[in-house]
Amino acid sequence: MSDEFILETHGLTKEFAGFVAVRDVSLRVRRGSIHALIGPNGAGKTTCFNLLTKFLTPTKGQILYKGQDITALKPADIARLGLVRSFQISAVFPHLTALENVRVALQRQHGNSFDFWRSKDVLNVYNDRALALLEDVGLSEFAKTPAVEMPYGRKRALEIATTLALDPEMMLLDEPMAGMGHEDIDKIAALIKRISAKHTILMVEHNLNVVANLSDIITVLTRGHVLAEGNYADLTKDERVKEAYLGAGHG
Repeated sequence: MSDEFILETHGLTKEFAGFVAVRDVSLRVRRGSIHALIGPNGAGKTTCFNLLTKFLTPTKGQILYKGQDITALKPADIARLGLVRSFQISAVFPHLTALENVRVALQRQHGNSFDFWRSKDVLNVYNDRALALLEDVGLSEFAKTPAVEMPYGRKRALEIATTLALDPEMMLLDEPMAGMGHEDIDKIAALIKRISAKHTILMVEHNLNVVANLSDIITVLTRGHVLAEGNYADLTKDERVKEAYLGAGHG
């Protein structure tokens, strides 16, 4: 594996009681890129993400991260290596403020447990970094707002902030635009573009406009296997992609 690729899979396969959800998927994610995984419903995108982050164990195949075989590692070990999945591992605590949520994530990154009973003075050492992260994702004005009271799109930005607090080298974003209106989509897309300057990003996304505008490389899955790969302009000319993906709708 060359240094050019931060994540690779070889022959990744997952069977469930005779049903093959992911079949012989080989991916190569270039360091520093935004790589999108798209395909119709049932194409195997979420199963792929679950395999990469070790929430599922592959039936066959190999996963390499920064040249290390991580196929047999546990989810927590993967996160410690710097491969972090957002919107699942970084659940937001609804009744904590945005600042408190990021502080909890920073506390975790520094090897401490969620010690809610510790004095506030102990947690205050994380304030400057937490405020900087909130500023990075455009949430400075929400620092003292409980997460439950934040608009939906801002809550998703907070989830990205808590993921960034874990200092990942690579982020896996699972449908970051799901359930958003146009204004929020534009804000989160701009945020993903900004953080991609320092982090490699692999994302599953249904919104094709977002994929077109953000992605360097796109892998199209259908029925569990890789149908095509390339940039958006090339894929829109590919008749197989039109038939399998665009023809099937992208809901």
